[in-house]
Amino acid sequence: MVKNAEISVIDLFAGPGGLGEGFESFTDTNGHKVFRICLSIEMNDAAHRTLLTRSFFRQFSPENVPDDYYKYLRSELSRDQLFENYPEEFEKANDVAWKAELGKTPHKMVSKRINSALGKNKIWVLLGGPPCQAYSLVGRSRMINTDKEKYETDPRHYLYKEYVQIIADHRPPIFIMENVKGLLSSKLNDKNAFELILTDLGDPVTAVNTYGRKRSKADKKVLYKIYPLTRKSGLFANEPRDYLIEAENLGLPQKRHRVFLLGIRSDLNITPDEIESLTETQTTVNDVICDLPQIRSGLSKNTDNIVNWIAAIQSIKEQSWFGKKLPEKSRSIWKEMRSVIKNISKLELEKGEEYFKSMTCEAKKFSDWFTDKRLNGVINHTSRSHIIEDLYRYLFAACFAKIIGRSPRLRDFPSELLPAHKSAIKGVKGELFADRFHVQLHNKPSSTIVSHISKDGHYFIHPDPNQCRSLTVREAARLQTFPDNYLFEGGRTNQYQQVGNAVPPLLAKQIAAVVYKLIEQL
Repeated sequence: MVKNAEISVIDLFAGPGGLGEGFESFTDTNGHKVFRICLSIEMNDAAHRTLLTRSFFRQFSPENVPDDYYKYLRSELSRDQLFENYPEEFEKANDVAWKAELGKTPHKMVSKRINSALGKNKIWVLLGGPPCQAYSLVGRSRMINTDKEKYETDPRHYLYKEYVQIIADHRPPIFIMENVKGLLSSKLNDKNAFELILTDLGDPVTAVNTYGRKRSKADKKVLYKIYPLTRKSGLFANEPRDYLIEAENLGLPQKRHRVFLLGIRSDLNITPDEIESLTETQTTVNDVICDLPQIRSGLSKNTDNIVNWIAAIQSIKEQSWFGKKLPEKSRSIWKEMRSVIKNISKLELEKGEEYFKSMTCEAKKFSDWFTDKRLNGVINHTSRSHIIEDLYRYLFAACFAKIIGRSPRLRDFPSELLPAHKSAIKGVKGELFADRFHVQLHNKPSSTIVSHISKDGHYFIHPDPNQCRSLTVREAARLQTFPDNYLFEGGRTNQYQQVGNAVPPLLAKQIAAVVYKLIEQL
């Protein structure tokens, strides 16, 4: 057991705080909190607001979180009033959540904030996931095809150097670095980007001196051993893929594949255990979202109310494509659609909205982690508004998935139902985005929740045909394993981006368990 004090954690490129949430929530066998986030650095305004709100929440023990916090979540109290009511806790939270842009904020200022946050603590942990758009497979392909030279010089390739700089300056005993799977195959100036990063992380002082920093008199040789968190090829990684964590195989409700690097300072004679799974079986979409209030989709380009929504669903039967022969099980799919339309048509118009809100079931996994009875409701759980044509596509796709057991590809749609643009034609041919309209199957882990969910909901269609919509921010957050009392600030587009960019807190909590065992060895 680590005694006397919580272990300090610095979180860089923090986003909305998924990594930090996992570490902060980890407890030892006696139920004692082990880690304390003492500084989170994030440049995005909305994500920083989320960090600040959550940091404020953490200033209280779970049993002493004030009612005013929950009033704020329910929009019964303004944010300013909440912070004014608890000035001491707000000041502490404000010291922790720092809005700054690594790479632009002067190194001396960053170093000063880190030293101040750590104080005299020698045993601490560095976390961080440098922005990954330039390494993502889709983003990389798009950028290279558009302008290869611009891709090579994209500054986001080199933001990891800010992380290395901080390692060189502050020499944490242990660090965790996270990035996208595309990093493993990314190249910079014809060199493997992942190998460059491994080399720099292993010898950070030499690395930062090659970046152009003047050597300090205080510089000493400091080396790191870089470990994977799984045992694909034994204790020491033999191949880049060994650093890849597949979240669904660790019990998370999402097929999220991300690179995690565990760095241990070479003067410390400690070695890590393998990360443990949360459950013995895979966790499905239904396991974690089925207890959320069921809501209908919204309507765009029409007056949005229950009457018009029901009329829009009923109009499906009048479309020329409805009932046409399909490649698979036409009769069963159309029968399911008719059944859904009939159910929706039976709704009592004046009670329709209440009907949707009352349809609930029990979540099967992690309910203690997700739920908070003091919430008295659900936050970040409103539906997008969709054009009528997309309602048709979503209903068809959800019914198809329910009957066939997989999400439809574009070639499975009636041709009249496809969107009228070139990418749809290529999708039918299997050349590009063949699964542009993708249903998250209720009995399997979801596909990766990514920031593109903020653009449209086509790839994140809810499995229940009766709701005929894409996932809400809260449902996406559940699949990312954020607790229900974790408020995402900003507009809904910003909220989706934050959720998509985050590290799942429950995965981070499992990583924290590995780090804690290392610190016990010290």
